[in-house]
Order: sequence, then structure tokens, then C-alpha cells
Amino acid sequence: MAKKVVSLFLFLSLLPVLSLVAQDPQFSQFYANPLYLNPALTGAPICPRLLANYRNQWPSVEKAFVTYNASYDQYVDFLHGGVGLLFTADRAGGGNLNTTMISLLYAYKFNITSRIYASAGVQVTYYQRRLVWENLLFEDMIDPQNGFIWPTSEKEPDRQRVGVPDFSAGVFLGYEDLIYGGISVSHLTQPDIGFYADANALLYMKITVHAGSVINLRKGGTVDEDKEFSISPNILYQQQFNYHQLNLGLYFSYYPFVAGLWFRHNFENADAVIPFIGVHYKNLRVGYSYDFTVSNLKGASGGAHEVSASWQFPCIEKRRHIRAIKCPGF
Repeated sequence: MAKKVVSLFLFLSLLPVLSLVAQDPQFSQFYANPLYLNPALTGAPICPRLLANYRNQWPSVEKAFVTYNASYDQYVDFLHGGVGLLFTADRAGGGNLNTTMISLLYAYKFNITSRIYASAGVQVTYYQRRLVWENLLFEDMIDPQNGFIWPTSEKEPDRQRVGVPDFSAGVFLGYEDLIYGGISVSHLTQPDIGFYADANALLYMKITVHAGSVINLRKGGTVDEDKEFSISPNILYQQQFNYHQLNLGLYFSYYPFVAGLWFRHNFENADAVIPFIGVHYKNLRVGYSYDFTVSNLKGASGGAHEVSASWQFPCIEKRRHIRAIKCPGF
């Protein structure tokens, strides 16, 4: 175990030195984190909702990547759209490399026809990275007899905290309660988030495409959440710089229970098989998923645990002029 911790610190120590590509934290239950997935989903259910997410990736490597996420959104009549607040915190290497994002979101909603509805969203984010330099361990600090005792010769970064504005946008389309899909583009301005003044460490643009459908298994009628019996196949594609990822899977809902199975492929290699189980009872949703790593890391990473929870508040009044967006809640 100690060797794993030392290896992790050595890896993290290289992050400010090398010109590496920053990648966003990811969530296996991406529909349980809708504002993070696509700003066009802000205010999707019309009534107010509160969501929280927790992900522990590679737990066998002493908290290698732990990510927290919370959001609130609702539809506002006089703005003709949804407004939301999103908070994301990612802690790498036990808190030695920290990323914090605070976002304000707005999505304008409109009906194209009586059956087709749409939403277009924008997101404004304050993005901050912080490096705890004094906690990092380097190879030249190791004495063969006594361990880490020497000072390092590595150059200290010009800054240990970087804060930049960041912008994202997205669109979403739905056909009744049957078919839906969306596209979002994150980090439109690709800001520099490097710790060294002479290093060009860009936060590269991320493109997300997601689509799916809800197939009612009850005879007759539309899908009723209180009596739901359905399957929902879905697909998610993401690209950030040279990294590509494809998620394929489906949900099976039999109220109040939801189960799902996903396969995540990173194009260069297969990544994970992800089973999911959840409960949707009245206004509460709670879900748990586990990433079974199938890549070469499967013997050392410990996979990933993820937990989601949401609370749907009742609407103050009926809003019949705008359709709520129908898509999975996990």
C-alpha cells in the first residue's frame, strides 16, 4: 500500500512540470447530474429540484480521485426558461491537486410543435485549480537509507492557485415522451490553467452528445412516473482533445425500482462495465453504481463507487404552457 501512495505522489508531482491535457471529472450516472451533462437540461422538470453526487474513483489508490457535485434548478415563468446553480469539487491525490467549479446556468425552453420541444442553455463558470506544492514528493528527495529527507531541485511553480472564467453551451430536443437527445460544448474559450507562466496548459474544449428513448412496457397510455414500467436505451459520446469515450447501456424501470447496465469504451481500450441500481419513490431518487474496470488497471484501481440523490420539490402552481423534459433521472 505504501508503494502505491508513493507512486501516486510521484505522478502528481509531475503534473505542474509537464504540459498535460486537463480532463474533466466524469460521472457514470450522467443523467443524475443533468446540469453537469448539458446546460440545456437546466429546469428540465419545471418544478424545483435539488441534486447531489459523490464519486470515488480508484479507491485502492488511497483516494486518487474523489469528486463531489451539487446543483439546484427550476423553471422561472418570467424568464421563459430554467435557472440553476452548480457546484463541483474534484480532489486528486488526497487533496494535493484540487479543482473547484461554481456555475450559473440558464436554459430557454420552447415548443417547436405540439409534439416536439426544445431547450437551449448557457453556463458561466468560475474554474479554479489549486496545487499543494509542499505535500508533493519527488524522486531526488529519497535517501536510500532514510527515505524522504532531501530538499527537491524541482522548480516551484509560479503560482499554486489558478482561477479563470469558463463558458459552456448546449441544446436539447425531445419528441413527446419517447425520444430525446442533446449536444453540449464545454470550455468554449479554452482558458489557460497552468501553474507555470511559460507552460501552455489549456482546458481543452469538451464535446458531449447524448441521446435515448423511453419504451413503455405497459399496454396503452403514456409513461406515468407513479406506475412506470419501461426500458430506456441510451448512448453518450464525449470528446476532449485527443480523448474519446463512448457509453452504451439501458435502464429498466419498474416503479419504484430502477436498474441499469452500461459499457464504457475509451476507443483506445475498453474501460468499464457499470451496473446500477436505484429507487424512485415519490419526490426522492437515490442511486448507486460501481465501475468494474476491464482495462489493464483492473487489478490495481479498485474501480469506482458512485452515489446520487435528488429531491423533486412540488410546483407552487400548475404550468401547462411548457412541457417538462422527459429523460432518465440516473
